[in-house]
Amino acid sequence: MHSDREAALLERLAPGRRTVVEIGTYEGSSAVVFARAMDADATLHLIDSYEGNALLFGWQGTERATRRVMDRATRARGGPRVEWHVARSTEVADRWSAPIDLLFIDGDHSEEGARSDWDGFSPHVAVGGVVIFHDARADHPGGGDAGPGPTRVVNALFRGDQPVPGWRIVDEVDSSVAVERLG
Repeated sequence: MHSDREAALLERLAPGRRTVVEIGTYEGSSAVVFARAMDADATLHLIDSYEGNALLFGWQGTERATRRVMDRATRARGGPRVEWHVARSTEVADRWSAPIDLLFIDGDHSEEGARSDWDGFSPHVAVGGVVIFHDARADHPGGGDAGPGPTRVVNALFRGDQPVPGWRIVDEVDSSVAVERLG
């Protein structure tokens, strides 16, 4: 569900991060990339309700299959630790309190859903931490089939006349945009 170049972005940004949160695990392809790139003693939080057709009509990942994929990805190298949150991201955000070093937003691709994920989790991103929005470059060359929802959120937050203070875009690869929290 991501390009080779996007996988390389995840691999480059994950090492050294103690707490990585992925919203929208689906079948686990990006979670596997994180698990292979993260330090073995770090923690990867995977958030997905596994209900409905969050992507395209008829597409739906299954929790059981994704857990098996992740078990294989982490068992051989002894980590990272994987914390499962089988719930809607809004429910997890309501009770979240830990600092986040890397947040991957790839869940609900509606504008409201992507904005809700940003609003719920970005206050917990540590200084120097990164948020990666997937499918957020629909109106840019190389953006592929990125959805309009995440693209609108990124444009409103970071590309307008008044970007969100304390954040900056640090990389853009295919449909992904990475932003960093500044000191």
